[in-house]
Amino acid sequence: MTDSCRRALVEAIHSSPTQAVIYLSGGASQALGWLMSVPGASNTVLESVVAYSRMSMIQLLGKVPAQAASSQTAEEMALLAYNRALKLSKPGSPVLGVGFTGALASAQPKRGDHRFHVSTRTSDRFWTSTVTLTKGLRTREQEDGVSSQYLIKAIANASKVPGTFVPDLTESEVPDEYEKKFDEEEELKQLLSGIICFKVYPFSSDTSNVERKIILSGSFNPLHDGHLKLLEIATSICGGGYPCFELSAVNADKPPLEIPQINDRVKQFEKVGKTVIVSNQPYFYKKAELFPGSAFVIGADTVARLVHPKYYGNDYGKMLEILLGCKNTGCTFLVGGRNVDGTFKVLEDFDIPAELKDMFVPIPVEKFCIDISSTEIRKTQGLL
Repeated sequence: MTDSCRRALVEAIHSSPTQAVIYLSGGASQALGWLMSVPGASNTVLESVVAYSRMSMIQLLGKVPAQAASSQTAEEMALLAYNRALKLSKPGSPVLGVGFTGALASAQPKRGDHRFHVSTRTSDRFWTSTVTLTKGLRTREQEDGVSSQYLIKAIANASKVPGTFVPDLTESEVPDEYEKKFDEEEELKQLLSGIICFKVYPFSSDTSNVERKIILSGSFNPLHDGHLKLLEIATSICGGGYPCFELSAVNADKPPLEIPQINDRVKQFEKVGKTVIVSNQPYFYKKAELFPGSAFVIGADTVARLVHPKYYGNDYGKMLEILLGCKNTGCTFLVGGRNVDGTFKVLEDFDIPAELKDMFVPIPVEKFCIDISSTEIRKTQGLL
């Protein structure tokens, strides 16, 4: 692969909408330099980590790998990178997780093969490849260069960037490739089992280049005009951001939603052209970890639970610790008025701890005072 071909390929990657997190260990170090040296890198690379030491790899994976340089470890790294990319990416952008592990030439001669493993994960595809290099043919720097070429090619393929580029491998160095594709049902099964943290349905036509999400969470059974209006007003109060709805498929006090139920509720958002994120986290402190820096739109009834110690085992200190954790992620809560135990209440009716006051923002009653009950709608429709 010539320098000009490689640069053209990297430019094409940066021109694609894909945003990636890249985790490396044991090689392909030149690939990061190639990616970062071409203008537009910030469009593509959300984060890169080189887990070179054993302890670094253990902390990255959260366990001791069975074998550091293996296809299994590369796949585990790619999945971690994919979930990380979901959290860091701009709303609606296709995301990519990349894992690489290698056992290349070193100062002390290796008894085993010189090899590397590359894995990429997208929303609908897991791809893994192992390349065994001809031992003694190249220096360490040359092996790193070949593995870097191969990694760039893998990123391009996963980003759906066309090209006829060929890494500098010999005829005997034939990649051993494995691919698994997912349909939407399989992806939702992975969500429910915790393999992936959320799935985005970007139905909105909003193409604004913003990172902050304005999120209205709920069960949306059904979605109604009050939900749509509340999110619209909250977005205007925030001065902009990417408005989206969030549906948790896992509930704190109910069974998880079944896949047909998720599909039915998602279709509501497709009809009105609004983005919805399906997650597996019912608690706001976990949602804050999934969507750092976001503004959550909630009702006064939710505030009543958020700031009441009884929902934290009657432990005021635990409540404060958890909510300060939410605050530290950069999240805020926009609060609309709701009926609580038969009385219409607003944010000012609650005793918010001083340390948390700036995390809660009231939605003025004159801007929004619609209190529609999904339960009542289901009753009128004969669904209860």
